[in-house]
Parts: sequence; structure tokens; C-alpha cells
Amino acid sequence: MNPPFIWRREALKFAALALCARPFAALAQATSSVPAAPSAPIRLALIESLSGPFANTGEAVFRNLLWAVERVNARGGVKLPGVPGGARPLQLDRYDSKGQNEEALSALRAAMDDGARIVLQGNSSATAAALVDAIDKNNERDPSRRMIFLNYAAVDPALTNERCSFWHFRFDAHADMRVAALMDAVKDDASLKRVYLIGQDYSFGQAVLRESRRQLGAQRPDVQIVGDELHPMGKVKDFAPYATKIIASGAQAVVTGNWGNDLTLLVKAAREAGFNGTFYTFYGNALGAPAAIGDAGIGRVIAVADWLPNVQTAQSEAFYRAFRARFPKPADDYVHMRLQLMIEALVQAIERAGNADAVPVARALEQADVSLYGQRGRMRAADHQFQQQLVVGVMDRKGRPGVQFDVEGSGYGFRVVKTIAPERAELPTSCKMKRP
Repeated sequence: MNPPFIWRREALKFAALALCARPFAALAQATSSVPAAPSAPIRLALIESLSGPFANTGEAVFRNLLWAVERVNARGGVKLPGVPGGARPLQLDRYDSKGQNEEALSALRAAMDDGARIVLQGNSSATAAALVDAIDKNNERDPSRRMIFLNYAAVDPALTNERCSFWHFRFDAHADMRVAALMDAVKDDASLKRVYLIGQDYSFGQAVLRESRRQLGAQRPDVQIVGDELHPMGKVKDFAPYATKIIASGAQAVVTGNWGNDLTLLVKAAREAGFNGTFYTFYGNALGAPAAIGDAGIGRVIAVADWLPNVQTAQSEAFYRAFRARFPKPADDYVHMRLQLMIEALVQAIERAGNADAVPVARALEQADVSLYGQRGRMRAADHQFQQQLVVGVMDRKGRPGVQFDVEGSGYGFRVVKTIAPERAELPTSCKMKRP
């Protein structure tokens, strides 16, 4: 065959191949320039009272969690191998329990169907107990849809003692730990001789009164308990009759674990009735209580918490100012360090596990040790009770020594009078953990 002809034929063939290849090359180039699809988010299901008498507490928690999730996502999300971009964002979904256990269980099923495997709840120990039972049963029956429960405020001691669960992690000090912190303050008041105990009639309120009786008997046997009663939770609209009984008893102080409107209405009724004694509270530092009691609370309302805005450190101040910059309305001034530490602990655990599956994440959470703005906490593996410092504060007017910040624009804040180190706040556990 003629060599020039062969050359021309081969040249035409390669040219045709090149023309055919151009669309594929163009397609490959275009494909390489398209960003990778975003990774699926890790869904967090908040199950709380978002309507009804305790809606303000649920919304306050939501703001805290939203801020924590935003912080994680702003730094790129949860870093995981083998996912596009090397990280997955967090997504916070809201489910309204309406303050009812049955509604909370319905919300749990809806969250599970929506793909959530991490549940967040806290504003009722009774609801927390119902969720623990439901999650335990689900995780045994359906391993493919196992869930983890992060508890930020349900403080019935049983939840990390006789009713402890591998799937449940508590990030708040339980009631006995908080009572012990309050009794540290009671011990310092030598003039106190008569105390009135009052609480909400459910597992948490009962636990607070039970432990208060025990610790008063052990630490202040000279103090007489002149009143001891429980009231329906979230149903009392007028606490005036209770205030009348408190005054008639001759009580110098009230010890209560009340929260939400049950606390605000109680202290308001006591103020209006002329009670001049001291309130030893779990939650007297927020959600309307300081404004309700006013000047009568100066030096007379005591609160215990894991952190207070007037902790005198530069890091604490930066933390508080950052939250207020995000939520500047006075009514939104409800921030808890433990909720931020909880989300940081979750992220740490997922990254250590290398995935978001329940069993490896739970095992990593057992070893959680996190710090944020100078505040540190660690998870105790034996019972899944978070260990952190506690502080006791007394109400005072903003601008007084130690009261740089007020609460909810009320003009009143809480001066820290005691700091209880984690090793002192820690209590033994009776938990017998069953692990998968």
C-alpha cells in the first residue's frame, strides 16, 4: 500500500478520535469544577415544652442549643473521615412535647422516623424517665435505629443511679448534688432556725424535698422544718395561699426546686404577702424570678448553678458577652454553660468514634473531657453523670461589688459567694450499668 496514503488515513483516524474525545474531556473538566455535594447533617432532636405553661423554658433551651450548633458549624462542622469536605454539619430539629409524657413519646417516634439518632431533653425528670425507658426498649428491639439521649436539666438522682442507662448521659448536676451545694450556704447562716420546704409534685420535686430533709438533719439538726409540702406541677395559678402558710409557719427561709412559672409565681406571691425570709433555690437566677421578687430578694434569694454570669474571670465574661451579642433581647437572657459543654462533648465523641453510630459514640462519650471559655467538665463512665464545678450565688443589685451583669434586664444579678470544685460536688452512685 502507498505509504503516503497510509499516513493520511492514520492521521484522519486520530483526528476523528480526538474530535470524539473532546466532549468527554469537556465533560470531565466541567464535572471536576462542580463542588462536591454537601454531607448529610447529623440531626439532633430537641424534645421540649414549646407550648403551654413551660414554653418559655423550652424556648430558652432552644436558644442555647442553637448557639452551640451554630458555633460548631461555623468552624466547619463535625470532622469525620470519608465524607465530602471531611465534615458533617449539625442540624437542630424542634419537637414540642407540650409538657406531656405521651406527647414526648410521640415526638420521639417522629424524630426517629425523621432520621434523628441523638435526642436532647431536660425540662422534666418524669419526661426524661419515660424517654429513657422508650429508648432502652427501642435500642434493644431495633439495633439499626439506636438512639442516644443527652439530658441537660432532668436532675432526678435515680436517672444516674438505680435507673441508669448506657444510652443516657446527664450534663447537669443532679438534685442531691445541688442540695449539697445549697446546704453549704445554709451552714453559714447561724441565725437560721426555721425552714419551709415546698416543691412540685413529681419525681424531681419529691427528690429535692427528700434530700433536703436528710441533709438538714445531718448538717443542721438545730434547724426546724416548719412546712413540707408538694403542689401540682404547672397547674397552680395563684400561690397566695402557699405564701400565707409560709408566713404563718414562722419560716425564716424556703427551700425549693421549683422552676419555670412555678418558681416565678411562688416568689412573687411571697413578696406580695410580705415574706422577708430567704429563698434557697435551684433556679432562682432566671426566667423572671429576680424581677418578680424585686428589692425584697437582695441578699435573700440564693441560687445554685454550674456557672453564673458574674463568675469573675475574663473568659467567663467573654462567654457571656458572646451569648448576649447573639441574643441581645433582655427576655432572651438565659444562658447555661453546661448546654454548650454538652454539644462540645458530643462533637468530641463523634469525632473520636469516626462516625455517628450510637454504640461507638456512646462509648466515646463515656470518656468525654471538654473545656470551653475556662470551664471544664468530664463524664463519669460508671453512671454517665457529668462532673463539673458548682457555684452558689446571692441576688444583689447590678453595679454592686461582684455584680457586673444583671439578669434579663431586671437590674438584679447574682454575686458568686461559693465555688464548689468538681471533686467536692461529686457524689457516689449506685448505678449498675448494662452495656451492649
